[in-house]
Amino acid sequence: MRTLPAAELLEIWERGVQGDPLSRMLDLLAAAFPETGRDELAHEPIGARDARLLSLREALFGPAIMSMARCPECGERLDLKFMVDDVRVPPSVGRDGPLRLRIGSYGIVFRLPDTMDLATCAGMDIEEARARLLQRCLYEGRCDDEPISASEIPGEVAGHIIAAMAAADPQADLQIALICPACGHRWSIIFDIVSFLWSEIDAWAMRLLHDVHVLAHAYGWSEAAILLLSPQRRQIYLTMATG
Repeated sequence: MRTLPAAELLEIWERGVQGDPLSRMLDLLAAAFPETGRDELAHEPIGARDARLLSLREALFGPAIMSMARCPECGERLDLKFMVDDVRVPPSVGRDGPLRLRIGSYGIVFRLPDTMDLATCAGMDIEEARARLLQRCLYEGRCDDEPISASEIPGEVAGHIIAAMAAADPQADLQIALICPACGHRWSIIFDIVSFLWSEIDAWAMRLLHDVHVLAHAYGWSEAAILLLSPQRRQIYLTMATG
């Protein structure tokens, strides 16, 4: 993984503002992991992709993650703080190869979903998305040794397949257990590194553009020159410029 200079990250942000979440996420990964082709990144299992995004997030903003949640029962605000390593899951054995499942008379061979699979589910409800993922990820389906299509797999069997996908790729479905300190309610939230990292990059970009505006006004420097400054030196100049 390579370090992304401020100017390059700002360009990725600018392109991504009008883009869809999955495309801008692939732009980030392609820039940070140039040794891996964009097409290969797009077809990695979701957990492998999210593990890369966690590493990129740590490189950009450090290991500590701060967020918030609200209790669905009483509305109490919870301030969350955890480390990247707390939500990093070791990859499962066989995650990159075909997976096999036997449920009664049904024999299923399938793969794990990737980013391109998720992209085809945009705008669908949960049931439609499950059906689409099953259709795309099914290598082979049999019932009593007779071939069947994804649409012929009963709902109960499909549920087992989806559960097997989640078990084989736990990084792809990361949930954080919470307890409300006010009312004691227990629940879980999904930690979506794709949207979380982009929200951090968006906030960083707006702060950086403000810094550029202040320094350009104070010293007459170009944006390119300001972006070449280290964050530490930029902050020192900002302190002097704003008194």
